[in-house]
Amino acid sequence: MRHRKITNTSVELSELGFGASVIGNLHRVTPALDAAAAVEAAWDAGIRYFDTAPHYGLGLSEHRLGAALRDRPRNEYVISSKVGRLLVPNERPRGVDDEGFVVRDDLRRQWDFSRDGVLRSIEATLERTGLDRLDVVYLHDPDDHWRQAAEEAMPVLAELRGQGVIGAIGAGMNQSAMLARFLRDTAADVVMLAGRYTLLDQSALDDVLPAAQELDKSVVAGHEVRLPGRAACSGRPCPGDRRGLRGARHDSPGSGDCLSVHPSPYHQRHLGHAEC
Repeated sequence: MRHRKITNTSVELSELGFGASVIGNLHRVTPALDAAAAVEAAWDAGIRYFDTAPHYGLGLSEHRLGAALRDRPRNEYVISSKVGRLLVPNERPRGVDDEGFVVRDDLRRQWDFSRDGVLRSIEATLERTGLDRLDVVYLHDPDDHWRQAAEEAMPVLAELRGQGVIGAIGAGMNQSAMLARFLRDTAADVVMLAGRYTLLDQSALDDVLPAAQELDKSVVAGHEVRLPGRAACSGRPCPGDRRGLRGARHDSPGSGDCLSVHPSPYHQRHLGHAEC
């Protein structure tokens, strides 16, 4: 598989990437063995770019992705994660996360784009993944936090990039207009554009892609890939059933003994200089 470099950095991404939200139990339980098998299949297909976030399964995605890649040569793959949703203890757990992931809610997300919040988030991500460095770090959905994200979070990421701790920095969002602003007005090298450059929605052609081309910066376009799937559960709770979570451990959700066959959840294409 071909690779493309994030412009003005040394980071090279495979043209297709693996988005690890579903191995964090997005919308349904994904058994640990299935999660590991998905990462292995991506590797066998030549994918060397893997994206995760603390938000995905309250850290479960980071934990599983790090474990799946632990025995791979570290210089042969790129990992990106995100900051802005700091994981903190949940003082009022209800049993299951209420933001789309079928995991226990012992932790909760706290919006925090402060310098301290960014540093704490990166440290926690390194601990969960077992890595000694992150290749790319994005600000995660800072839609309602422009000022703190641009004035506090991005400068500390730029410092870490200058120190060689991070290879490239940017922002990831479901809208394109603010991503264009990050490219124009901050030290961002790259943005992750979710769902705004697809067959059905090409609104990014109006703002972020022209900005990337003009400024010689990079764009990673993300979208969800839906393929036929099936589940055979032998009378037990199927992987989408939250009742299967009762008594589950964080690394082995309840209905993990069900057989489920499903696609790799989320693919990304690195567009380089907005070359589409």
